[in-house]
Amino acid sequence: MHSVPSPIEASRPFLTWQRILDWSQEHYRCRTFSKDERIPARPGLLYLVQRGSVRLVSTAQVSASQNSSVSRLPHISPEEAFLGFVGAGQPFEIVAQSPFTLQSYAHVDQTVVLWMYWHDLDNWPHFRREVLDAFRYQHQRKLLWLSTLGQRRTIDRLLGFLTLLIEEYGEPCETGYCLPWSLTHAQIGSAIGSTRVTVTRLMGKLKQRGLIRIQDDNLICLPADSVPRR
Repeated sequence: MHSVPSPIEASRPFLTWQRILDWSQEHYRCRTFSKDERIPARPGLLYLVQRGSVRLVSTAQVSASQNSSVSRLPHISPEEAFLGFVGAGQPFEIVAQSPFTLQSYAHVDQTVVLWMYWHDLDNWPHFRREVLDAFRYQHQRKLLWLSTLGQRRTIDRLLGFLTLLIEEYGEPCETGYCLPWSLTHAQIGSAIGSTRVTVTRLMGKLKQRGLIRIQDDNLICLPADSVPRR
């Protein structure tokens, strides 16, 4: 659960972490972002979330045809898909793969992100190993995500998706565990291959069955016995 430190947080000595923070500030590699502000990340750099949460989004350029009195002209429109979060103490990188572009946004206010080139990690060999371990862990979680998205029924994909998120980031609450940040139904729909309207309807069904609960500020909660322990 969220109370268990992430691999990169659990093994990093405080002194090393403080040196990295000091280095990022001295080299102007640290910045604070407001909620939903786009983080100008680019390929080839390593990013580390110091505080808050980062939302990763994939944008694909989708061609559509528009009627014209002369001819049918192609129209390119972006289509976004929510890919997940990167929490405090976790690294991420941006990978460019046409026709997809990966973008990052601050999901909560006062999100702090620092960045460096990969060769900068030569200053902290132990930290380099932690970063690689963290990326391996993220890869394992993505495999679980893909397994969940393979479910035939949308309601199963929805519940599996919420369970994975809350297992990863959930915080204890009166009735179980809650996601500490809100997610719109449109964002959830883009993550599980559905629509906002369908997600709203299925969320209602899950609430009726007592499988989920919505707390103040639209935070999604699951009963404690339904969240696997890491």
